[in-house]
Amino acid sequence: MQKILITGAAGFIGHNLSRRLLEDGRSVVGLDNLNDYYDPNLKRSRLAELLKFDTFHHADFDMADRGLMKKLFADERFDAVVNLAAQAGVRYSLINPHSYVDTNLVGFVNILEGCRHTEVKHLLYASSSSVYGANTSMPFSVHDNVDHPVSLYAASKKANELMAHSYSHLYNMPCTGLRFFTVYGPWGRPDMALFLFTKAILEDRPIDIFNNGNMERDFTYIDDIVEGVFRLIDHLPQANPEWSGDHPDPASSYCPWRVYNIGNNAKEKLMRYIEVLEDCLGKKARKNFLPMQDGDVPATYANVDDLVREIDFKPQTTIEEGIQNFVDWYRGYYG
Repeated sequence: MQKILITGAAGFIGHNLSRRLLEDGRSVVGLDNLNDYYDPNLKRSRLAELLKFDTFHHADFDMADRGLMKKLFADERFDAVVNLAAQAGVRYSLINPHSYVDTNLVGFVNILEGCRHTEVKHLLYASSSSVYGANTSMPFSVHDNVDHPVSLYAASKKANELMAHSYSHLYNMPCTGLRFFTVYGPWGRPDMALFLFTKAILEDRPIDIFNNGNMERDFTYIDDIVEGVFRLIDHLPQANPEWSGDHPDPASSYCPWRVYNIGNNAKEKLMRYIEVLEDCLGKKARKNFLPMQDGDVPATYANVDDLVREIDFKPQTTIEEGIQNFVDWYRGYYG
């Protein structure tokens, strides 16, 4: 897969994956409209890093624009597409639900149509641990049913998996869904906990801790996410010959469609995460304990057996190492 479209290339995961591919000698077209959901200057800084490569090209428009998307696919003829552009965030979906429809559903249909009409060899797309919703069986397995989302964001990600399956069924299109678990690290998103906590602690402001601190997350370091996706790009999904409609496996199909968890395969208490951050910053946090937020879940925990079996990779960066790397980047970037 030599020519790859990365949507959301100026985003957190998109920037890091694009850089990994460019360093590997691949050609990358990065689609990103640099919207203002969070600080566009951070997105421009990420983009500037990618524009140092001769094999990177930036496409600056909204993936919900059907005409421009059709032209992009027709002109470029990609080998593979990795869709990382999305309206992110669980809590924001309670405030602005329409933005999730525009990007996560309308934009994704344009991706599917582009792949179909230009015979893209492999479509990979970001799903989320949020699709597990009301599930309480731990660790979360891709072979579990995920029909009970608790936020519109989660529902839109489950919809992506279903939409991709329909195209895989109709057009024999190889599609791989990537269920990411709480990604953190350098160049991270300012709306996520680690970034918010770091900024607040350094500014001597209290940090908001939901569910009174009784949260557990499968925190996954950005380099582990990138390595998993990088290996899967050239690993085309195959039809599962043992799949049966009588006992359907939610993780595979009779067509070339798969979903994978990419997580650290470890539950960490949020309070421990904060303790490690305090150690790295050399400063204690002022804590503001709040109730659980609508649309949130108390715990996430990834079963990654399929990932290990298929591509011989298991994320394993510790939060001690990962948070220190983030703090070092944050201090350097913001001075």
